[in-house]
Amino acid sequence: MATEAAAGPSARLPSSPARRDFYWLRSLLAGGVAGCCAKTTIAPLDRVKILLQAHNRHYKNLGVISTLRAVPKKEGYLGFYKGNGAMMIRIFPYGAIQFTAFGQYKKMIKQKLGISGHIHRLMAGSMAGITAVICTYPLDMVRARLAFQVKGDHTYTGIIHAFKTIYTKEGGLQGFYRGLTPTVVGMAPYAGFSFFTFGTLKSVGLAQAPTLLGKPCLDNPDVLVLKTHVNLLCGGIAGAIAQTISYPLDVTRRRMQLGAILPESEKCLTMVQTLKYVYGNHGIQKGLYRGLSLNYIRCIPSQAVAFTTYEFMKQFLHLN
Repeated sequence: MATEAAAGPSARLPSSPARRDFYWLRSLLAGGVAGCCAKTTIAPLDRVKILLQAHNRHYKNLGVISTLRAVPKKEGYLGFYKGNGAMMIRIFPYGAIQFTAFGQYKKMIKQKLGISGHIHRLMAGSMAGITAVICTYPLDMVRARLAFQVKGDHTYTGIIHAFKTIYTKEGGLQGFYRGLTPTVVGMAPYAGFSFFTFGTLKSVGLAQAPTLLGKPCLDNPDVLVLKTHVNLLCGGIAGAIAQTISYPLDVTRRRMQLGAILPESEKCLTMVQTLKYVYGNHGIQKGLYRGLSLNYIRCIPSQAVAFTTYEFMKQFLHLN
């Protein structure tokens, strides 16, 4: 009894705040690493998507496959990674904020609003995606501008020069948030359905076929986690569903981000104007959903790697 009384307070009181602090740091690290791994995997496809979405004049009449062939011929294989430095600077805090915020929002919705089950995943995912995108949007803007450039036709010499140019020529801080509205509107269903689909598939799979689909967690054997190949499959399905729902708004966002360097910039000042312009001039298939086939190829492995890496990092950093 004496040992228990002495050990109890001394073990609990000092460790609880420290554990909470380290939990936040570990959670942020896990999300950041997951985001970086996912985006590095599909960086070449991401570059081609931006070129096609905004109808870059150097690749205007090309499709997905022909653009994939044309980029290394015109810009070398490193051309596939143009703007990727800015992407990594953006995606680490983006992934860190998104995954950590998802966990916190999920707890808050359950405790404060009394909402649980599958619907709170949808709500928490949407809120986490919006939080992450608002915090990191200027970096996404700069990354899009750098990725849109073609060798021999440069407006910006690098990340810092792009920041300075946008700030001085496009209205200060306001210039960094051009296209934020369609991004937020598009991110709500994208992140929401992504987390919702993955979480639902995971919980249903482990409940219905724990032996077939699950395995003991590395840091907590009492917790079941999905096997790696099942994780990849669930993440891929989540990415495909989420991307289909939100893709037209993603096209609108890119158009608005690139507006100042596109000839039709005065026609794409607001989200509604941009949607009308793209639909009126290019239609649905070649406008609002241009590049979607490529996006399936990129978003499925991206989400698969993101969720799988995060699940592994949770075990590695003892977050379960």
